[in-house]
Amino acid sequence: MLKKILFVLLVCFSTQLKAQINNGPKIQREFRAAWVASVANINWPSKPGLTTQQQQEEVIALLDMLQKNNFNAVIFQIRPQADAFYKSEIEPWSYYLTGVQGQAPNPYYDPLEFWVNAAHERGIELHVWLNPYRAHHTAGGEVSDFSVVKKHPDLVVKLKQGYWWFDPAKKGTQDLASSVVKDIVKRYDIDGVHFDDYFYPYAEYNGGADFPDDESYAAYQSKGGKLSRGDFRRDAVNTFVERIYKEIKKEKKHVKFGISPFGIWRPGYPKSIRGMDQYDKLYADAKLWLNKGWIDYFMPQLYWQINNIPLSFPVLLNWWESENTKGRHLWPGLNSGIGGGEKNSDEIINQIMIARGILPKSPGVAHWSIGALTKHESLRNDLLAGPYKEEALVPASPWLDKSLPARVTVATEDRSADLYIKWTAKKEKEVFKYVVYKQYGDKWTYRTLNSKSSFLQVPKVIEVNPKTKATAKLKAIKVTVVDRTGNESEGEEILL
Repeated sequence: MLKKILFVLLVCFSTQLKAQINNGPKIQREFRAAWVASVANINWPSKPGLTTQQQQEEVIALLDMLQKNNFNAVIFQIRPQADAFYKSEIEPWSYYLTGVQGQAPNPYYDPLEFWVNAAHERGIELHVWLNPYRAHHTAGGEVSDFSVVKKHPDLVVKLKQGYWWFDPAKKGTQDLASSVVKDIVKRYDIDGVHFDDYFYPYAEYNGGADFPDDESYAAYQSKGGKLSRGDFRRDAVNTFVERIYKEIKKEKKHVKFGISPFGIWRPGYPKSIRGMDQYDKLYADAKLWLNKGWIDYFMPQLYWQINNIPLSFPVLLNWWESENTKGRHLWPGLNSGIGGGEKNSDEIINQIMIARGILPKSPGVAHWSIGALTKHESLRNDLLAGPYKEEALVPASPWLDKSLPARVTVATEDRSADLYIKWTAKKEKEVFKYVVYKQYGDKWTYRTLNSKSSFLQVPKVIEVNPKTKATAKLKAIKVTVVDRTGNESEGEEILL
């Protein structure tokens, strides 16, 4: 049965792709991201206290790997425990950078600025990942004098497992997190802001006991509040999510806001689904955020296999799509940490293909985490030989901007065996990427280049069949601009 489902999905996707090709040269559209976790030094930096050069070398190695394997986005954790992987006047330097909270890298550099520039040089979107409510992690060293725990003790509570957590219902909590987000969006050339699944903490963080918010709930009731405690908590989170979305758009409309909640909204939605109830346990009404369009992309963590009936990947993804009433991007998170090898690669590739079939207008996934890709060479190779064989652009976000960027002016120069292509953008501020299309014989290929590129040298003749030594001549070229929201300009085909 499963093979039949996959076959139908593949046929649907193939038909769509053929239709695009028949209408002229079109680059594939698909969001391909990997999470980079900094908390507890899960992914980067590999340990606290590395030299600046060592940290930067690790960044370059990770981004080079993503570029080589045709990824186009990275989700980088910059606020793991109310601290910063960037120069901040609001919160201290992260413990996970130097091993000392509040201590800057030496020699000095700004890690976020470095990540942004290095990602953009490779044509990769950089989304900053923040934890709005975690104040101190058990792997985050001692609570320092710089910590929010000591600077804002009225906003935090200590959980039984040793974590410190912001009380999400307190206005001071929301104001602090909001100021952090606005500061980052204003000062850095980022492409997205990202929250994960940590809202009210998982029960095990507090030894199974309820979240200790008697004070804030009593204060709410004293002012005439009538909501139950559960609804009171959900309302606090909902208010915060809506606020952050509006504040990001007020500062920079093109910066996308995304959330990757726990993959199940509630057990029984749809009927076959079992598992944890995030609505009742994390007080996260993720369905509401999607229904209201308070996000630009929604990334449920669907970390279960296709044939896991109570937690089935396609069943859950299809249900979330039925709730996507505002037509936002729906890009599921995959558990790529299951590893490599034929069985595991097949599972991840099948999930990517299912996502393409269910979400043909805006396909895409995110891989948890980049560590799985660096560790499992076979998984990388299978992705590159299969669904990620060709480059792809991040799908456009028409609710943010529908206008196409201005065309480029293209000139060519004959250089014996090659053709030298040079272009000039009419509005450089619009440019995030360029796409250069090349037609050899009857087949179009393409290549993406970053915003600083202005030329490309291509061969006039290429070999198309090594066995027969058959060749094809360059017949036409086309250059387009891609802007920050994914819109692609028109471009005139130059026949040769």
